Amino acid sequence: MLLHRRRFLEGVGLLALAGGVGLPLARLLGVSVDLISPAAAQTVEDAKLTAPAASPLPVKALGNPKAPVTIIEYASMTCSHCAAFATQTFPTLKTKYVDTGKVYYILREFPFDPVSTAAFMLARCVPDDKYFPMVDTLFETQRSWAFGNNPAAGLLTVAKQAGMSEADFEKCLTDKDLAEKVQASAQYGNKELGVDSTPTFFINGKKIAGAISIADLDKELAPLLQGK
Repeated sequence: MLLHRRRFLEGVGLLALAGGVGLPLARLLGVSVDLISPAAAQTVEDAKLTAPAASPLPVKALGNPKAPVTIIEYASMTCSHCAAFATQTFPTLKTKYVDTGKVYYILREFPFDPVSTAAFMLARCVPDDKYFPMVDTLFETQRSWAFGNNPAAGLLTVAKQAGMSEADFEKCLTDKDLAEKVQASAQYGNKELGVDSTPTFFINGKKIAGAISIADLDKELAPLLQGK
């Protein structure tokens, strides 16, 4: 691999990519442990959800921004429940609600560990129209790169399959500004919105934690789409 170990770690400071253990959430987010606590409120006002600070990087979304329902998902790339939602539930959600103009779907980064941060960075480094396909591929292949002794090699394999060169892979994962902004998404989600687990969804502001099934989504969306 062209990527030198020290340079690989410089940009993102991610020891897990060299085979180390994941950092605790508090250290990763750069906040003290006592700031991380479950949110009491179950509904968040739109102003907080859509504040510029909530999306330090360009918004990644699918569907019509004027749809009657907006679903915001906070996910971690190494979260198995997120992968289950992405591979088992999201395709139906997209076909049934997003593609039909009923739901505007937004994905936001909430990396719980260094490897997840790196994976999100790679998705951000591909062309805009390849972002969601890259996310899909990363979730589909999660077991092959997220939990082994050499996640860097696993991620490089996925990146090459997406058309990324090894030089571009290195450039992406040593981009300190990108790493900080990916992690800033998690900081905002935790401090301002009470996100403390993944996946967490906001359906027109209503907070729902856990990998919700399509049947449960139908129940949540039915009253919001009545007459739409």
